[in-house]
Amino acid sequence: MKQMKVVLVAALLIGVTDLAAQTSKEVSAPVPAKVELRKTAEGYQLIRNGEPYYVKGAGGIAYLDRLAAYGGNSIRTWSTRNAQAVLDSAHKYGLTVLMGLDVARERHGFNYDDKAAVQQQLEKLKAEVLKYKDHPALLAWGIGNELNLHYKNEKVWDAVNDIAKMIHELDPNHPTTTALAGISKPVIDQIRKRAPELDLLSVNTYGGLAGLPAAVRNAGWEGAYMVTEWGPTGHWECLETSWKAPIEETSSEKASVYKSRYEYSMERDKEKCVGSYVFLWGQKQERTPTWYGIFTENGEESEVVDVMQYLWTGNWPANRAPHIFSLQLDNKKANASVTITAKGSYTAKAMAIDPDNDQLSYRWELLPEATEVGEGGDYEPRPKAIQGLITPGPAGTATLKAPAKEGAYRLFVYVTDGNNNVATANIPFYVKK
Repeated sequence: MKQMKVVLVAALLIGVTDLAAQTSKEVSAPVPAKVELRKTAEGYQLIRNGEPYYVKGAGGIAYLDRLAAYGGNSIRTWSTRNAQAVLDSAHKYGLTVLMGLDVARERHGFNYDDKAAVQQQLEKLKAEVLKYKDHPALLAWGIGNELNLHYKNEKVWDAVNDIAKMIHELDPNHPTTTALAGISKPVIDQIRKRAPELDLLSVNTYGGLAGLPAAVRNAGWEGAYMVTEWGPTGHWECLETSWKAPIEETSSEKASVYKSRYEYSMERDKEKCVGSYVFLWGQKQERTPTWYGIFTENGEESEVVDVMQYLWTGNWPANRAPHIFSLQLDNKKANASVTITAKGSYTAKAMAIDPDNDQLSYRWELLPEATEVGEGGDYEPRPKAIQGLITPGPAGTATLKAPAKEGAYRLFVYVTDGNNNVATANIPFYVKK
């Protein structure tokens, strides 16, 4: 009996010890990664937990498992919305997070002469920093996005500096940056003067990416930088139809420019550039549903995804996305400013191949031209598809019955290979009565 009591007491003690250890583990504070910016003889480097860390990142929070599998190592957000879940998910896949802090923009009506409003914003962001600063997936803080877009009040950079200073006081483990829309000497002059607390600069650029290393130096920025958005030719810098509809590159044209611009910019500027975030690792409506997202709404992967895997790892995927050569309507390409007659019938033709000889399928969609448009990535509603006017034909062809209503439209084609890969293209056209 005495022996049994000893055994029971021992068992209870072991159980209490295990529970205490478990409880201690559960309540123990997370261990943040130590991230710093160093200047070496070769140039600037991010150092994470004592090791060099070059950012191979993507903007967005979708498909993180694929990002990690394809060689990416970081994601960028624009705010702390759902930040805990985002950080946890990133950590699960071994990714880091450039955490965006949503700083109010003058173009949306914020007044940086309003000291009370500026202070209120600072306090709000302080609470966000305190909440997430110790998460092990956190890489750096992104203070605002494109605050220089259509701005006039230079006090915005004073606010950015105060936010960076606040972060440095609360979080010694993570650097600070702000993302600019392009780069210019007047803006850089203001940032150097008013925001010296920033650790590095970030730039969003599209068509101008290849020239960014030179632009950074010409603007007078002497420190390190990241490219926090880059991708296809932007809708504001491309060719237009006669009725001012921007002409979107096909997914294959985008794949080519993503590759060439990356190789001629970030890859060649190891002195100052510490990495980049491709845009967009996901899908969004911005002028069209396909312009910036490198996935479709269904999660299909475009040729750009193949390119990113190659740029990050040096290896192409085992199965490649279809390649689209052209899309025509009435035997005309988009740069011909295609005009058709209401209720008339017209032939559309897409020319595509598959590198792996997979059988291709074609789906078509007709949308009115987007009229509720934003700026700087602002929310845009997706136009509602027009049904019943497209009859698919053989070998990448379709017959389009022109809408009865006069106006601007777009015809989209999605070419799929049965392996979750896709090629996309669209052609704007105008209907006249």
